[in-house]
Amino acid sequence: MAHTHDHSFEALLEKHHLKKTGPRLKVLSMLSAKNVATSQPDLESVMDDIDRVTLYRILNAFEEKGIIHKVFDLNGTANYAMCSSNCEENQHHDEHLHFNCTMCKNVYCLDDLDLPAITLPEGFKPEGFTLYATGVCPKCGKTAAKKID
Repeated sequence: MAHTHDHSFEALLEKHHLKKTGPRLKVLSMLSAKNVATSQPDLESVMDDIDRVTLYRILNAFEEKGIIHKVFDLNGTANYAMCSSNCEENQHHDEHLHFNCTMCKNVYCLDDLDLPAITLPEGFKPEGFTLYATGVCPKCGKTAAKKID
């Protein structure tokens, strides 16, 4: 199973004209395995073989190419998540809701919600939208409900 993943990550790097390096493949593998956006410090803590500067460069390159997108959590920390398939270089289409859980502090990308079209006043030319919601995620909601019982 992991082998198929590696192959698709290699194809993704090839498509974006990026060298297929071990660290790049490892970052892709880590980000795609999570159902929440992941902060750079969290990535650093599990990738002890990749130094901070290399990781920063990888994340920047991936963001520029439209492979990942950056979203900020409640503390203003940058978190990263895989982009939807229709993102391209310098043209992100991540107009989905980012849900910040106030209990576990995770940031979820809610891609499946139908969002209303946003019409801006004349003269405003948007380059993208970032939509946030805060509250309690299902996992924390269950935990809180158990404590009440």
